[in-house]
Amino acid sequence: MKLSVVEQPPTDRPSSSLAEIALLFLKLGSIAFGGPAAHIAMIEEEVVRRRKWLKREEFLDLLGATNLIPGPNSTELAIHIGHRQAGWPGLVVAGACFILPATLIVTGFAWIYVRFGRLPETGALLYGVKPVIIAIVLQALWALGRAAIKSKLLGAIGLVVFVLSVMRMNELALLAVAGLVAILLTRSLASARKQLQIALAQPAVVGFALSTAQVAAFGLWPLFLFFIKVGSILFGSGYVLLAFLRRDLVERWGWLTDAQLLDAVAVGQFTPGPVFTTATFIGYLLAGTKGALIATVGIFLPAFIFVALSGPIVPRLRRSKVAGAFLDGVNVASLALMAQVTFVLGRSALVDPFTVAIAMISAFLLLRYRLNAAWLVAGGALIGLLSLI
Repeated sequence: MKLSVVEQPPTDRPSSSLAEIALLFLKLGSIAFGGPAAHIAMIEEEVVRRRKWLKREEFLDLLGATNLIPGPNSTELAIHIGHRQAGWPGLVVAGACFILPATLIVTGFAWIYVRFGRLPETGALLYGVKPVIIAIVLQALWALGRAAIKSKLLGAIGLVVFVLSVMRMNELALLAVAGLVAILLTRSLASARKQLQIALAQPAVVGFALSTAQVAAFGLWPLFLFFIKVGSILFGSGYVLLAFLRRDLVERWGWLTDAQLLDAVAVGQFTPGPVFTTATFIGYLLAGTKGALIATVGIFLPAFIFVALSGPIVPRLRRSKVAGAFLDGVNVASLALMAQVTFVLGRSALVDPFTVAIAMISAFLLLRYRLNAAWLVAGGALIGLLSLI
């Protein structure tokens, strides 16, 4: 099977104008609180259930692909969808529009932080929003799980991955093993080995030499190189990002204090959009608006490159029986990891009977009336603010 990097989006599903893509991802980037699991749930609601741009199986394949490359998964998913709907221009527009609202909001918080030495109070707002996010993610897990769990074997793989993820095993290792187990249990080992080498030999060869970049002193160019390195090799959650940034920015180079770094990660967590906009906050602290722009471009640029290389290959992987089995395993493992993250988030979001009630009502409105998640997030924020009265 010959693989080509250049492939036009399929024509058997509705394409989208750049304006439609831009408006959708600007909206999502403005309301997508709660981290990657919540972002993925909101994207699924919009592009699968409401707009029907993708089938659930196509969406799952793209989700599985994003979990196999480094960088911000929800942003990469947006970039994939933009490419599938409008080719290379759509790839750029979807990613940029999903990132832009968070970048502007985080830059505003950074200005306040530099000007007044503290962050605004956001606890009340998140008190109402977090339970809504839990309901949105659970609804997406239910819908995607029905499409992903095609057999008892895949269900068992997902369950094992969930248990192992609770035990804090490496996420990437779990995804890879889940895919390989799905192959080995459905095809002969010899056939699997041959076809898998063909299917996976293409996209993951971007080993940035920048990952070994050494920075001796602060400057805009070293700042850019550092965040390209981070975006090129980082797997995992915002907490993994915290550990990664601390090792260089605080311990090695002394560019930031621990307190500043924790505040930067906190802003990335409680603002909508990608958690990687933590880089925007850090860039602003170090070099103002110019630094914010350079850090943001640096950390997100690898995501566009990785998706550009891997995106056209995903449909061809599905047409291969062995590579398709690998994707099936990765897909159920991705949902298992998403479920584990939701479990952890639920413990911090559902803190009293009132927040439990908010989550239950939100879930009912989603499942029974398919209410737009944007309205639920806005309602949760209003409830949180009213709790101050």
